[in-house]
Amino acid sequence: MSSLRALGSALLVAATLAAVTGCASSSDKTADESADSAFPVSIDSALGTAEIPERPERIVTLGQGTADTVVALGLTPVAIESDPWGGDAEGYQPWVREAIEKRGDTLPELIETGTEIDMDTIIAADPDVILAPQSGLTQDQYDVLSDLAPTVAYPGQAWSTPWDEQISLIGESLGRADEAAALTQEIRDTLGSVAEAHPEWSGTTFAYTYTSTPGTLGVFQPNEPRVAILELMGLTPAPFIEDLPVDEGTASSTLGLENADALDDTDLLFTWFSDEDSQAEIESQPLYAQIPAIERGSDVTIYDHQFVTAASLITPLSVPWVLDDYTSLIDHALENL
Repeated sequence: MSSLRALGSALLVAATLAAVTGCASSSDKTADESADSAFPVSIDSALGTAEIPERPERIVTLGQGTADTVVALGLTPVAIESDPWGGDAEGYQPWVREAIEKRGDTLPELIETGTEIDMDTIIAADPDVILAPQSGLTQDQYDVLSDLAPTVAYPGQAWSTPWDEQISLIGESLGRADEAAALTQEIRDTLGSVAEAHPEWSGTTFAYTYTSTPGTLGVFQPNEPRVAILELMGLTPAPFIEDLPVDEGTASSTLGLENADALDDTDLLFTWFSDEDSQAEIESQPLYAQIPAIERGSDVTIYDHQFVTAASLITPLSVPWVLDDYTSLIDHALENL
């Protein structure tokens, strides 16, 4: 799939990169002085309130997509969360690495996460602010981090912050609210132009599913970024999904393989696997194989880890990185509808 990854069509990429480049220039002295006037600022979250007294210069990011927006705003964090699954060999997501290296900045330190957060790396980074608006921070972790620096967590449930609200929170935290709003609008315009270029997609229903192990089946809710990006591109989430109970701490719902027939009237099926062997194992299950979208081949099934990760985000860096590939895959699936 790497041979397809051209960063989108020329017009879409030009528009998006123009916005990112414009925000990058805002990191000069004049923009910093303008940002100073936004402080002090208080950012509320579900875990506490971050009191940010002055413009942060040493930024640490945790969770998905946060580093992207900080970089797109013209700033380079001192430390970011490592991504061992969707990142490169070192743990950097390639769209983040490319943007930082393009402007000649030093790559941030990487923070290892998992069951525990590598607090030593965060302490060594000496942050002025810790940004984690799309993360799974626990209250205990938040309390520890808040003793190190003002920490911006999620406003509602863990891992459930809408993409545009995430960008807004980051912009407000850094004194760049207007620039963040411009990035959000540019993303909407870029994805909206895809919908305009593909009117035949209008009214096409889809579901984005996941299968952690054989016998399981779940669907992502419309507010989840990997669903939201497809809706902004002109596709329509299957109506039954929003009526399903949402699993706590997620933006998804357990459907159950025994209820796979709920997908019978869904035109396109999107899903991902860790590798081809996992895909073959799941698709060998009769109840899964009989899903109409799977039978006719109107599915977008991916296991390139970097592509899966980028397609699970809506950020100023990930959207242009993934857009051309995604458009091609959707067109191919629609040929079998």
